Amino acid sequence: MGFSTKAIHAGIEPDPTTGSLMTPIHLTSTYAQEDLGRNKGYEYSRVSNPTRTVLEKNIAALENGKEGLAFGSGMAAETAIFQLLKSGDHCVVSQNVYGGTYRLAKLVLADFGLQFDFIDTTDLAAVKSALKPNTRMVFIETPTNPTMEITDLRAVARLAQSRKIISVVDNTFATPYLQNPLDFGIDIVLHSATKYLNGHSDMLGGLVVLNDAKLTERLRFIQKSTGGILSPFEAWMCLRGIKTLAVRMARHDSNATEVAAFLNTQRKVKKVNYPGLVGHPQHRLAKKQMRGFGGMISFDLGSLDKAKKFLKSVRLCALAESLGGVESLISHPATMTHASVPPEERLRIGVTDGLVRISVGIEDLEDIIDDLKQALSKI
Repeated sequence: MGFSTKAIHAGIEPDPTTGSLMTPIHLTSTYAQEDLGRNKGYEYSRVSNPTRTVLEKNIAALENGKEGLAFGSGMAAETAIFQLLKSGDHCVVSQNVYGGTYRLAKLVLADFGLQFDFIDTTDLAAVKSALKPNTRMVFIETPTNPTMEITDLRAVARLAQSRKIISVVDNTFATPYLQNPLDFGIDIVLHSATKYLNGHSDMLGGLVVLNDAKLTERLRFIQKSTGGILSPFEAWMCLRGIKTLAVRMARHDSNATEVAAFLNTQRKVKKVNYPGLVGHPQHRLAKKQMRGFGGMISFDLGSLDKAKKFLKSVRLCALAESLGGVESLISHPATMTHASVPPEERLRIGVTDGLVRISVGIEDLEDIIDDLKQALSKI
């Protein structure tokens, strides 16, 4: 079954009661039981819900996995994954991850005894050197947010397997349309469903996909115990969005390729980060493990003042947090997504004050480029 067909049909059946083609939104907290210990597969909606179940089956199919779990946000999903660890355990994390991941690790979970080192995971030797006797997890983001670095999934998976370490990949930027980490041997795939999977900037959610039965059982227990679940309505919204994921991602990808090429010719742009550019350090690796390069680009304008002038001047592109919507969204990582990362750490990983990140939408390409062109002229 092809990707587009799976996106539309996987896990989805007409409602047996009414024949409704669209999955019903089961707005119920509890379920009538036939007898003690006998039910129709559902007891309480914190544990499971029919609408959520359909979404979980759908995303599992798209990621070529066996099990899916739906959470109330990407960070709720990420928190549950880190709760697989115990106090004293060590985790290696890509140095250039979403700022919320850094905030969760350093400012919340470290207080509970978890240890984190943020490493350049594009360098396998650096990953090996960072491993300790108490390392229990490697958490990768590829492409990274916001500098678009690419990590070799197969190499990291093999290293983790050899040390019996859990490997996790945040696949939000690439989506299952462009990349399937489980196929490379990764244990757990994470998505902020808020972004490309939903694609319309109108819901929050997080999704996790995996194959291992023991890890699945533990994550389901954590989810049941902590309650970070996705609501039935949000699950329905995400299912609706996923149906058009393939056509949207193809347009995001083609638009971003042209926008990156345009930015790469502009003298006011100091550097463009996009894995589709031949000059990107991991361009060949991206071609090898991805089926396209996605809709995310970052570029450096050289200073905070220039970035401010540029961001104030855009008209079509919306200055906003988040990404992955049908509309083009533009942001300033240093003061928005990565504000919780210390300034010296931001500079070390390339998140400069002049860096701008754009989530290229599916508008007409000429309109996007015209907007960027007029904003650049104001600098």
